[in-house]
Amino acid sequence: MSNSRFIDGFGPLPVARPSSVQELSELVREAAASGEALYPVGGGTMLDFGLPPTKPGMAVELGGFDRVIDYPARDMTITVQAGITISRLQEVLRAEGQQLPVDVPLPDQATLGGAVATNASGPRRFGYGTLRDYVIGISVVNDEGHEIKAGGRVVKNVAGYDLMKLYTGSLGTLGVITQLTLKVRPLPEASRWVILQCGSNRVADLLNRLSTTRTRPCAVTVCGMGAETIPGTQVLVGFEDNACAVEWQVTTLREELPDQGVEELNEPELGELLAAIRDFPIAAQSGVVFKASVLRARTWDFCQRAATTTPLFFFQGHAGNGIIFGNIVEANAETTRTLKDLIRVAGDFSGNVVVTRCPTEWKSVVPVWGRSTPDRELMKAVKDKLDPRRIFNPGRFVDGI
Repeated sequence: MSNSRFIDGFGPLPVARPSSVQELSELVREAAASGEALYPVGGGTMLDFGLPPTKPGMAVELGGFDRVIDYPARDMTITVQAGITISRLQEVLRAEGQQLPVDVPLPDQATLGGAVATNASGPRRFGYGTLRDYVIGISVVNDEGHEIKAGGRVVKNVAGYDLMKLYTGSLGTLGVITQLTLKVRPLPEASRWVILQCGSNRVADLLNRLSTTRTRPCAVTVCGMGAETIPGTQVLVGFEDNACAVEWQVTTLREELPDQGVEELNEPELGELLAAIRDFPIAAQSGVVFKASVLRARTWDFCQRAATTTPLFFFQGHAGNGIIFGNIVEANAETTRTLKDLIRVAGDFSGNVVVTRCPTEWKSVVPVWGRSTPDRELMKAVKDKLDPRRIFNPGRFVDGI
């Protein structure tokens, strides 16, 4: 286990591994007194995300915060410490026939706190939503070293401010998450996925037909490789529910698409494919990865426009949400211009692009958080109120917050 870490080439940062809230609180107070910073790193899967740090300080790992605090399974909620890995959390839930239906990349390594801090999601976001929809209680150590709490351990809790959504997706810039309460869902009785092979000239029509289907898929994902023709495009559609409902939906989809080959995927091929789709945003062997968010009706339009920018470009478009992950395989100096073009294209489709991985030296010339939006002034104001001394992850979030 390394005793130091680099974040975007910044470092080495010594690593602190507190085992209690008291120890973590003391670290925060020491950082505040010395004018240094704390960098929560979770499982280390998203350290390329964001801008380089701006202050010396210390990396903080919460691997010791991995206990299950309370699990009243009949209430469909669970309270755990933030350092628990996603795979271990799912194991605990699976034993009771339940799940957290959010596809976090690299679940054996990713921690729940890190996943919440980045608001991670995957292909089933269409049917189940994101992590912010499942966090109903949170504990955070603030800039004064105090553990503050919001929400509660029951679903119908309306007391106080909804700070859970404020901290979700804040990239650890407002405090260190120590504990979370989640609402969970039953494991589906049946899960079936089908693959629709089609040429690029038929994808738009196919997605339009899927948008009016009588079925209720939990995921609609377009996968392919770039170049102007986008060869080998595939559309994956997933169904999860009770066995009768899933059988009806697969049968109905075949009836709705009589001219379209509908191939059902079975284990182990299915498990391997879904894991590859889940892990794609992080595991892609490339120096450049981006995440685009556009109007869902423009998902395929964006994929087509992006595919013309580079011949070696792999993409994954979650058509139900307008989320596209792209992997530029052979990045070079021209790629910086490509990324700027993609940000502009996303703007044309009422969206944006976040560059989740690129060489550190590019981050001074590429707007890795995409085009400027009006909500950024509000983000800066929140940071000024909750962390005025810039203790937590300074410089790494939107516009160097």
